[in-house]
Amino acid sequence: MIETETSRAKRLKAATQGVHQGLDEAVMAARPFESRARYAEFLRMQQIFHRDVAALYKNEALTALIPDLAARRRYDAVIADLGDLEAEPGVESDSPVFEDQIADIPTALGWLYVAEGSNLGAAFLLKAAAGLGLSEAFGARHLAASPDGRADHWRSFTAALDAAEMTQAQEDRATAGATAAFARVRALVEAHLGPDQSAAA
Repeated sequence: MIETETSRAKRLKAATQGVHQGLDEAVMAARPFESRARYAEFLRMQQIFHRDVAALYKNEALTALIPDLAARRRYDAVIADLGDLEAEPGVESDSPVFEDQIADIPTALGWLYVAEGSNLGAAFLLKAAAGLGLSEAFGARHLAASPDGRADHWRSFTAALDAAEMTQAQEDRATAGATAAFARVRALVEAHLGPDQSAAA
């Protein structure tokens, strides 16, 4: 039986609290705002993650659940940020996690929970980017708030997420998807901003 005392978004938050906190700590420990060179690596990490989920933002089944989903896609903004810094994009040597055909909608919703949630917390990152002379108009476009504000933008997403009908098995797949997304970003942080890259930056 699916728990009803909290929303799906809140259940996802509780279920992924540990892996989410670990990711946040890894990002801060990587010092992505120490220099523009470090920040460029941060952008390449973001590029790969947003490439992984880009197909979700044009999936018909998902846009039926979240009508403004297409406008939320941030891959192009990350590429523009790299261009602002005259930095080469990361090498996309592997296939995206999601291709045009989405096999499982609950799993995809778990990944979107992570992708959309990252924009809610991006206000802090945007302030840090300002220390490097970057802004919503230059170099930190993908961290910008939506015109309706971060909180309202997040609430409209979670309202759609909560409204989706799911069985318990589908709820479990959504949780597994969110957990996998956090783990993917953590792996990308370590690959792009780990100790070896830190020494070279």
